[in-house]
Amino acid sequence: MSGNEVLGLLMMVAMLTVIFIGFPMAFTLLFLAFVFGSIGLGSDLTFNLAYLQIWGTMKDDVLPAVPLFIFMGFMTERSGLMERLFLALRDLLAPVRGSLYLAVILTATIFAMATGIVGAAVTVLGIMAGPIMIRAGYDARMSAGAIAAGGTLGILIPPSVMLVVMGPILGVPVNILYSAAFGPGILLAGSYILYTLVRSFINPTLGPPIPKEERTADWRELVREVVIGVVPLTVLIGFTLGTIIAGLATPTEAASLGAFGATLLALVYGRLDFAALKGAAMATLVTSSMVLFLAVASNVFGAVFTRLGTSNVVAEFLTQLPLPDMGIFIIIMALVFLLGWPFEWPAVILVFLPIFLPIIERLDFGMSKLDTLLWFGAVIAVNLQTAFLSPPVAMSAFFLRNVVPEWKLSTIYQGMGQFMVIQIICLLLIIIWPGIALWLPRVLY
Repeated sequence: MSGNEVLGLLMMVAMLTVIFIGFPMAFTLLFLAFVFGSIGLGSDLTFNLAYLQIWGTMKDDVLPAVPLFIFMGFMTERSGLMERLFLALRDLLAPVRGSLYLAVILTATIFAMATGIVGAAVTVLGIMAGPIMIRAGYDARMSAGAIAAGGTLGILIPPSVMLVVMGPILGVPVNILYSAAFGPGILLAGSYILYTLVRSFINPTLGPPIPKEERTADWRELVREVVIGVVPLTVLIGFTLGTIIAGLATPTEAASLGAFGATLLALVYGRLDFAALKGAAMATLVTSSMVLFLAVASNVFGAVFTRLGTSNVVAEFLTQLPLPDMGIFIIIMALVFLLGWPFEWPAVILVFLPIFLPIIERLDFGMSKLDTLLWFGAVIAVNLQTAFLSPPVAMSAFFLRNVVPEWKLSTIYQGMGQFMVIQIICLLLIIIWPGIALWLPRVLY
């Protein structure tokens, strides 16, 4: 290897070391890019690379959808739509064994189509469903697992913010990537439902029906609650996700419609006041600033890393391993899974995905380039979702523990472990049968 290629490897090792110590990631990436770039490439070339990358990121017409979708998610949460949806489904499914598991997972799935914020979904579901499940005598481990697993669907099911960020990196349109994520998302949600219902039917003590005295007796009241709980979110999803997948609007245009619709629904339900608007705006500012600043920093870091020539060394090393192409793919997936423990998804997508992408493009899976990238994006999304459920770092466990103190952290981990097995099985199915992710893009486009 040349001196610059060795310098690039040292830059990568320094980045991992410093971030594990606890330094902020975006500032670390910029600092290391300028230091190592100035040593290997010269300060003038490094500055020009940084300028071009920053300017290119600012001109990206997809990234403005990120703060809009985040605002839509926070405003939807504050409007109380998730609570109404859960209570409506609970009343509708009350006579069924495991009805609360079913209500939690369906609520999470539908709500994921209106917001891609994992922490908010797990927290709100925990606040709403946790106490009800405890009173109903539901199994604590399965209850915690259903809430945690259902809440993480927001990272995968469109309009996921992660997919908005991933699309430009993979070089595929976001609307087509959205359609590729639908199959895996529905597969996971359906698998969760099947698992909880089968276990509840085999052992009714795990998930008994809602007691008759707690059910809604008046069918007109039940219909009213279902309509109020389901229809508004369905309309909101249609205006955002429907217009994107149908090609009627760009992600940014649809996100602006969604943000306006969520605000309007909060006003209609009497939940819109200055405090709610300020809270949603500040939360959006914090989250989107982190994602977009990291996007700029990672682009600068990646440009310097590539210019030093180290990315080609990494690609050559992996592609020359005495393994079939699928074996190399499994190694990459294992690395992504491990990276999902210490790093949030923005870091994995923005920093490490550009390193893995040239390797994937060299491998032959018997598909077109577009199909390969769509399948790869869907598998990465499911893989990162699995990391949210995998101890010891699993953030969903800490979100849930904070709002349901009656459940011990060990109990939550045991429940999440059950659903993590389902996640891994589904991940393997998507790897073995790419059609799970590709059938909808092929039908629509």
